[in-house]
Amino acid sequence: MKSSVIQTVVAAASVASAHTIMQAVNGLEMGKGIYMPDNDNTPIQDVSTDSIACSGSPVKKWRSSPDVIEVQAGSQVTGLWLHELGSTGPDEYTDNKVIASSHHGPVMAYLKKVDDATNNPAGGPGDGWFKISEVGYENQVWGVDKLIEDEGIQTVTIPECIEDGDYLLRFELIALHSASAPMGAQFYLSCAQIRVSGGTASKTPETVSFPGAYSNSDPGILVQIWENDLPYPADYTVPGPAVFTC
Repeated sequence: MKSSVIQTVVAAASVASAHTIMQAVNGLEMGKGIYMPDNDNTPIQDVSTDSIACSGSPVKKWRSSPDVIEVQAGSQVTGLWLHELGSTGPDEYTDNKVIASSHHGPVMAYLKKVDDATNNPAGGPGDGWFKISEVGYENQVWGVDKLIEDEGIQTVTIPECIEDGDYLLRFELIALHSASAPMGAQFYLSCAQIRVSGGTASKTPETVSFPGAYSNSDPGILVQIWENDLPYPADYTVPGPAVFTC
């Protein structure tokens, strides 16, 4: 009974205060080199749609960018998540500068090599994606918990062994507070447009497709994370493929 009450409270809070937007890369001005919602932080909840690649519909208002961000292979890239565009502090929900603290879940990043990174989000759906980062659940700390602690900064390393060229960099977090119900998990994601140089091209990653890499019934997506006031389980499996390493 206690667990069900917690779920109800969390679900109600999610309606009132939830959500987040990926809005800046490498400390650049908001929206530069990234396809993102225009202050609409609605999540994707059906992984079988093309929106799961680089987002888009059902959110209607989006900002495209003509810019491509130059990055070195082996370097770190940062993305900034905030509850609303340009947020500088918490709103009336004091834990909600980045995302509501109840929205536990993993944080991930993927790359896809493309001919033209500005073809975003149209270049997203289909094969070619490989995971370069994941922060799941360890020692009762979720990736989203760490993201909040880091004030919304997600840091990923571009593998040094990949080919040079244009890539879509897919930042993603999954909120699992309501994931015990089918299509209750909330997917927040945006694709940044990057151009990698200095790669050794010494290893070719195995790739997956979006849509296709996830199922709405995957154990890391359709999952009950609440029990006795604490999120669990300790053996949570992050959705998708293993992280590519050089």
